[in-house]
Parts: sequence; structure tokens; C-alpha cells
Amino acid sequence: QLQASGGGLVQAGGSLRLSCAASGRTFSSYTMGWFRQAPGKEREFVAGIRWNGGSTRYADSVKGRFTISRDNAKNTMYLQMNNLKPEDTAVYYCAAGRVVGTKIAAYDYWGQGTLVTVSS
Repeated sequence: QLQASGGGLVQAGGSLRLSCAASGRTFSSYTMGWFRQAPGKEREFVAGIRWNGGSTRYADSVKGRFTISRDNAKNTMYLQMNNLKPEDTAVYYCAAGRVVGTKIAAYDYWGQGTLVTVSS
């Protein structure tokens, strides 16, 4: 029901835009978020956005570089990633939930993930 796309290989300092398209149900009333999981590490919160886009939240490691947004009319969420660093390399997952939060347990629906690789 959630399909993440837009990952790829990029050099450090470059940009990528991830998309998360929802199907099967509307997520316009849900909080949505992006998480990432690097090899050998736990999945971590990256950014979240309330149902109306009026409030966003970011992990400290991406503040000022990443921007989360959503288009409820298109049932799609985005993550604009600028000034990418090698430590941003991970599989990025989109998720939707009823509760605003940074914890995995706050989200009920998950996409399959898209790989972002940042070379130095």
C-alpha cells in the first residue's frame, strides 16, 4: 500500500528526491514518516509530517539538509535530500501511522524501502 521510490547512487554533496506513493487506501489523515536503515544498524527515524503538512519533525542528523513534504491530493509523500553525505547511505522506508512520533511502533503501514548510496 506504500511504495517508496527515487533511491540511487549519488556523490557526496549531491541531491535525491524520494517519493512514497500510497495505494489501496487514502493516507490523508495519517501522520507519515521516513525511516532509514544502514547495514548493520537499527532502523532510525529520519523525518515525519502530520496529516495536513502543518508540522514536521527531523532527526538532528538531517536537519537543514532534508525536507519532508506531502501532497494529499496525490496520496504521495516526498523527501528532498540535499548535501548528501556517505553516512546517509541506507535503505529508506516510508511509513504511515495514527500517532505522531519518532518510534517505529508509532507507524502501522510500511513501504518496501528504496536504497540510497552516497559515494565519497
